[in-house]
Amino acid sequence: MEQRHQHRHVLIAGGGPVGLWLAAELRLGGVPVTVIEPRTEIDQRSKALTIHPRTLEVLASRGAHRPFLAEGLRIPNGHFAMLDTRLDFRDLDTPYPYTLFLPQARTEELLQEFALGLGATVLRGQRVTGFTEGPESVTVRLEGPQGAYETRAAYLVGCDGTRSTVRTAAGIDFPGTPSTVLGWLGDVTLDSPPRTGFGAFTRHGGVLVAPLPGGRHRIVGVSPDSLTTEWPGDLTEEELRQKVTAVAGEDFGMREASWLSRFGNATRLAAEYRRGRVLLAGDAAHQHYPAGGVGMNVGIQDAHNLGWKLAATLSGRAPDGLLDTYHTERHPVGVQLMEHSRAQTALMTTFTPEGLALRSLLDGLIATRPDFGRALSERLTGLSVTYPAADPGAHPLTGTRAPDLVFHGTDRSLLSLLRPDAHLLLDLTAGGTLGARLPHPGPAVHTAAPTSVPAAWNGVRAALVRPDGHVAWAGTDRDDDELAAAANEAVSATALRVRTAEAV
Repeated sequence: MEQRHQHRHVLIAGGGPVGLWLAAELRLGGVPVTVIEPRTEIDQRSKALTIHPRTLEVLASRGAHRPFLAEGLRIPNGHFAMLDTRLDFRDLDTPYPYTLFLPQARTEELLQEFALGLGATVLRGQRVTGFTEGPESVTVRLEGPQGAYETRAAYLVGCDGTRSTVRTAAGIDFPGTPSTVLGWLGDVTLDSPPRTGFGAFTRHGGVLVAPLPGGRHRIVGVSPDSLTTEWPGDLTEEELRQKVTAVAGEDFGMREASWLSRFGNATRLAAEYRRGRVLLAGDAAHQHYPAGGVGMNVGIQDAHNLGWKLAATLSGRAPDGLLDTYHTERHPVGVQLMEHSRAQTALMTTFTPEGLALRSLLDGLIATRPDFGRALSERLTGLSVTYPAADPGAHPLTGTRAPDLVFHGTDRSLLSLLRPDAHLLLDLTAGGTLGARLPHPGPAVHTAAPTSVPAAWNGVRAALVRPDGHVAWAGTDRDDDELAAAANEAVSATALRVRTAEAV
């Protein structure tokens, strides 16, 4: 890497979906970035299969979503703890009210193509072995085909999984609980596959079946003998067949398993997401049972929160302390992730009459209480994530995810207006009266009103939206001069570049 770039260069350990999305985000912010990945090729055994609505919004906010939508299978619902009544995503306030099924291997291919197209460097067959942090840079030790060497970067980000070398070398604690459950999965051919979204749960266990490209299927499940701390040996196709038959009454013509695996429920959360010039994202920061397929999604959303802040810091645009808000905002999301996955694990591993009764009770609540089901859906899909407001008197929308507002007289929506290098100021006043009252330099404020707004946005006359799509400020002042003054104060508080919608 060139010497002149070292003061701004970021090195990412781990070339999975999280590391690749962070690399793309940093390049969009003008930061040189190198990804170090031990695997020489993308692993075709896809751990993750599910892309949730909020992650699709993240991709769309950078114009990267179209290949995913073209190839993925859209499922308008999801499951909570394998309960019979599935969560309905169709009424969620998002342009992507569905789960997208796409193998992780293909997700990585698409993200790598996107990152490389933006100028990121991806070095495969190499690994980070340690680092030494200095006052202005990190000296990173690596091993590659030519042996050991060192390089310097402004920051090092560990996106290198649950056994993160970066986290360990940084001395960041990873407290939690060990595995007590071993789920199982198999990628197989089914001669008589069940309906899409099939799931079953009895006293003999639980099974989910999901379609894969090429006419194959993934079978995931848990059974009473899964509650163990003893390793039972590698999963075999015959054992998988027996487990599925015990729950579903048939094996669906199972044959030709290409991948068989067991996975545990060890649950751990990094005590710090940032220590000096070292940061963590994705599985390096949080480990949990893969209930609901949320892990990769939360990791990509970690990277989305971190990317614009790191780029703003390195380019000199950020106020003091912006990078510290990465831990402040994302660590609580990790805490919620631990709670959510543990709760589902408890429900998925209870086969007693009492446990089955609890499952029946919760299933009935989802089926008959739409608000309950919607709350679970919004939490599962990441749409409900809200970051704490620095000002306790801030508008309730502050920190919430901004909806994809559509504006009169234009084919642009809010997601398409977002950029990683600037906040977006929206003038929602009738006739666009805010623009003339803003003394800060810049183009005229967008004057088109949204076609509709969610109930929570009623009365909002202006809003400042962060690069990651969360609300930084919202104003309701009825007096135009007071509104303009409040907007200018909010803009000044960011100490960052601010665009108006008409500047696109």
